[in-house]
Amino acid sequence: MSLRADAPAPPGARVRRFSRAERWVHRTTAALMGICVVTAAILYISQLAVMVGRRELVVRVHECAGIALPVPVLLGLASRAFRTDLRFLNRFGPHDKVWLHAALVRDKRRGSRPAGKFNAGQKVYAAWIAGATLVMLGTGLLMWFTHLAPLVWRTSATFVHDWLALTIGVVLAGHVGMALGDPEARRGLRTGTVSREWAKREHPLWRP
Repeated sequence: MSLRADAPAPPGARVRRFSRAERWVHRTTAALMGICVVTAAILYISQLAVMVGRRELVVRVHECAGIALPVPVLLGLASRAFRTDLRFLNRFGPHDKVWLHAALVRDKRRGSRPAGKFNAGQKVYAAWIAGATLVMLGTGLLMWFTHLAPLVWRTSATFVHDWLALTIGVVLAGHVGMALGDPEARRGLRTGTVSREWAKREHPLWRP
């Protein structure tokens, strides 16, 4: 698959961006991550804990959602489209360095941020959230199954889990904020298609 979105098309034409399987993976992962964030907030913010109560139930929901978090991605590997997009996300090219530099200096000129199907910011986010999820899963298991490790390991796991959870919350808020500012990107995740004009403007190196 080549990477340019410059094929002629009539005004208003739409192009396929995500398959049904990819949209399912994103929605299910987002739902599980949302449950983890909400239950974590209830567990760590005393005012919310008092309002909700039933701490034991909240803990169990949090644990189950955390354990299930990698499942949508693992099931998604059965989809060829999902595997193809994972390869795009894991591959950085010279144009990604240009995109990151333009983003850091806030250069908004047309053509200053070249991107394939995924821009460099999306690639960095995907890599970071995947790594953070694995760390949260590992530290969460140490906190859940107390017999798996000595006390010092469990104490360290709790420290890492708590602070990384706070970081994930901040990063997710930024991710949601970016999505709210781009209705066409949201439409692509909801329906699977985007306008060709948007694709050429935001991802000029991508050929659908």
